[in-house]
Amino acid sequence: MEIFVDADACPVVHQVESVAQKYQVSVVLLCDTNHILSSDYSKIRVVGAGADAVDFALINLCHAGDIVVTQDYGVAALALGKHAYAVHQNGWQYTDKNIDRLLMERHIMKKARRASAKFHGKGPHKRTAVDDENFMRKFERLLQMATAAQATIDSDC
Repeated sequence: MEIFVDADACPVVHQVESVAQKYQVSVVLLCDTNHILSSDYSKIRVVGAGADAVDFALINLCHAGDIVVTQDYGVAALALGKHAYAVHQNGWQYTDKNIDRLLMERHIMKKARRASAKFHGKGPHKRTAVDDENFMRKFERLLQMATAAQATIDSDC
C-alpha cells in the first residue's frame, strides 16, 4: 500500500506525512514543474506542466488498496475505479455511493459559471487548525481501515 498525494496546492501534505510515518506507509507527492516541493519523508515525483499531467501520472501509479489524497473529483473517480481509496483534503472520503453526485454537482456548477459572467459560487472557507486536526483524525482512521483490509487480503493468500 502507498499513499499518493495530488500535491499541487494541497494544504495537508504535512498531516499526511505525519500519519503515514506513524504507520510506516510510503508517500508519493506528485506535482507539476510549476511547483517546488521538498520532503524528508515522501518521494517526490515532478511531472510536466501539461493540463491534467499530474492527475494522469497519479492514476497510472496507484493500484487497488492504495490511498489517493485529492480535491479533484475526476481523479477520485478514477482512483475508485482502480479500487483505491480516495480522500478529500477536508477529510471526507470519496466512495462509490457519493462520487456520481459530486461529479454531477461539479458539472452543474461549471455550466452555471459558463452561462453567466456574473455567477460567483461560494469559494472554500479559509483553512483553520481545526480543519487540519479533523483531516488528520479522519485520515488516520482511513489508513487504519485500509491497513486492516490489506492485512486480511494478505492473510487469505
